[in-house]
Amino acid sequence: MKKGFLLFFIAAYFYCPDSEAQFSKYIIILKDKAGTPFAINNPSQFLSARSIMRRTKQHIVIDSTDLPITPRYIDSIRLAGTVTILNVSKWLNQVCIQTTDAAALAKINGFSFVQASQPVKRVIGGSSRNNKFNETTGQLSVNQSSQATANFYNYGASFPQIHIHEGEFLHNNGFHGEGMLMAILDGGFFQYKTIAAFDSARNNNQIAETYDFVNNEVSVNEDDPHGMECFSIIASNLPGQLVGSCPKATFYLYRTEDVPTESPVEEQNWVAGAERADSIGVDVLSTSLGYTTFDNPVFNHTYADMNGHTTIIARGCELAAKKGMISVVAAGNDGTNPWHFIGTPADTD
Repeated sequence: MKKGFLLFFIAAYFYCPDSEAQFSKYIIILKDKAGTPFAINNPSQFLSARSIMRRTKQHIVIDSTDLPITPRYIDSIRLAGTVTILNVSKWLNQVCIQTTDAAALAKINGFSFVQASQPVKRVIGGSSRNNKFNETTGQLSVNQSSQATANFYNYGASFPQIHIHEGEFLHNNGFHGEGMLMAILDGGFFQYKTIAAFDSARNNNQIAETYDFVNNEVSVNEDDPHGMECFSIIASNLPGQLVGSCPKATFYLYRTEDVPTESPVEEQNWVAGAERADSIGVDVLSTSLGYTTFDNPVFNHTYADMNGHTTIIARGCELAAKKGMISVVAAGNDGTNPWHFIGTPADTD
């Protein structure tokens, strides 16, 4: 992370009286991985066989960013006071914590292995933005006559969505997602357990894992529908009505976005989810999320930050690509909004 970026946070942090009381979640950036019990030459300790195979097939070298964070560092941070470990990033070598214990934070900052800390979420309270997904979007026109009767799938009203990239060509030639692992990182997958369009995925055990990185729990069924909607254009298999782009793939549904609020901790959540997917051996990450400005303006990104190397999520997305995964990311919907540009991680190289 650039020194100027850290100095900005430090200045903003100490400018306000009672600054520690304004934030509830922090990133603890570590200096190294000294004393780790893990070894690069024994990757099966921390990567699945499929993850190692992906690297081998693409001639990707396993390096220090693959090593888990030194366990004693995590233990020391956890025991510093009233501190909850939310998640960690081995790629960025940082720990995300929740605390309002000023003494604990001071103790953590005094550890010899800690490089810096930075807040990533303010204390709950005050105003927050409206649901970022409540936007009016256009609809593709449906021309059923253009759908060939010889197609492998009867797409129904979903044909324009498939045809825009000529996905029916791949389906007709036997490519339906078989053998591929995809992680979808989003804001929730509301009622995916009961929606008929996902019957095939559920009945064939194609939903391999779910996890909520916001609340640190397994269930993602009761949260925002945006991820479910994205999932529907990927995994649905309801002939004559809705068929997705790869209905035979295996899926990992991860909630990383806290829809009612907007703060950089969500970028950290995404990186934790991407690392989980990498360790499993996932091939593709699908993300219809983007970050620009936040509820607390002190966290706001600038257009200069959209260089693919500055934001937490862009740095994580860049490393995901270096590990051999394909990241499919939304560019954003801000063309007519004050921000106007793409968001992050769409800026990633």
